[in-house]
Amino acid sequence: MDILVVGSGGREHAIIRALKKSCQVNKLYCAPGNGGIACDAECLPVGAMDIEGMVRTAKEKKVDLVFVAPDDPLAAGMVDALQAEGIRAFGPKANAAVIESSKVFSKDLMKRYHIPTAEYEVFDNPAAAVAYVQSRSKYPVVVKADGLALGKGVVIAQNFVEAKEAIHSIMEEKVFGASGNRVVIEEFLTGPEVTVLAFTDGKCVKPMVSSKDHKRVDDGNRGPNTGGMGTISPNPHYTPEIADECMRTIFEPTIRAMSQEGRPFQGCLYFGLMLTPQGPKVIEYNARFGDPEAQVVLPRLKTDFVDVINATIDGTLSELDIQWSNDAAACVVMASGGYPKSYPKGLKISGLNQDGQVDGVTVYHAGTALKDGAFYTAGGRVLGVTALAPTLEEALAKAYNGVAQISFDGAHYRKDIGRTV
Repeated sequence: MDILVVGSGGREHAIIRALKKSCQVNKLYCAPGNGGIACDAECLPVGAMDIEGMVRTAKEKKVDLVFVAPDDPLAAGMVDALQAEGIRAFGPKANAAVIESSKVFSKDLMKRYHIPTAEYEVFDNPAAAVAYVQSRSKYPVVVKADGLALGKGVVIAQNFVEAKEAIHSIMEEKVFGASGNRVVIEEFLTGPEVTVLAFTDGKCVKPMVSSKDHKRVDDGNRGPNTGGMGTISPNPHYTPEIADECMRTIFEPTIRAMSQEGRPFQGCLYFGLMLTPQGPKVIEYNARFGDPEAQVVLPRLKTDFVDVINATIDGTLSELDIQWSNDAAACVVMASGGYPKSYPKGLKISGLNQDGQVDGVTVYHAGTALKDGAFYTAGGRVLGVTALAPTLEEALAKAYNGVAQISFDGAHYRKDIGRTV
């Protein structure tokens, strides 16, 4: 098969590296890709949101499959457009991707179908939202932009002043654009966080191995939220008993709910969970592989990735036995100094070989450019340094050993991945 992967980050690199293992894959393309991805696939100059351009490119290259990886093109209907032209595509249609692109939709869905989640209120008026948080006696409180915001549209406000400022920046300053026209204000849940990605064909749901993301930029879970500073898999808090409970109370009910709403979900559904004292609850859904979760989950996949993709598209997932490695995986993200705020680009990266790799680990490129045989920074999150080993401690040691061999000016990474609750 010739396959085109849409996107340009570490998640897309992980998808491409997983596809490369399959004997069913002939040629891999990525649009637009990045410097490191160019070592594993042919990068094409088509923007991830250029739906017409992507359809045209898929036809020109006569690809057998398009894997739409990022949230924005899924929400904009790229899968719909590809399938309308008879092009095989992996990912949910726009009417199902709304489970991520609208927090209001997902929260109301959970309320209607009794799927456990935090209590919440929705506001489209800033003054009403401020009045509500002022009336609350219990803090912290969580303020979320309704729409897509690159994983940064969530503020955990410790008091009224912080909540008011969050509402002002999201709804009035429009720091996330139209995504902040509405906000969800919800109770603050406590407990270990778990991410469970799942393959689903709209009827059957097959959870992948669990993982844990580290969202805050600094050690000790301090500083602003990011797209993710590192991940581990499996999540030590996610026991088989909890997995069974989540299947019964969250995973299967969500898939049934989406079908009953006339929005069958086919693709990868991301469950962001909190293991509260009252049981597992949904923090958020994503309509695609998480980044950097994909960088620790996909390396553990033993079953041919192409077989899983085909079963997901064809509605035959219940017939497939998906196997996973017992090894643990750890990913440490190396980010640009200043991320998630402003940061420089174009800094030379040292320590990578000509394939953008380091011995003993896998380096997933999130934001790099390749120029005259050298790699340069081109984003906030630059690299995801990932290792597998029989134990989590060994995987972390290998990943940090890989990080120690790579350098660029102002490189920032957390030193406590896998060591915080």
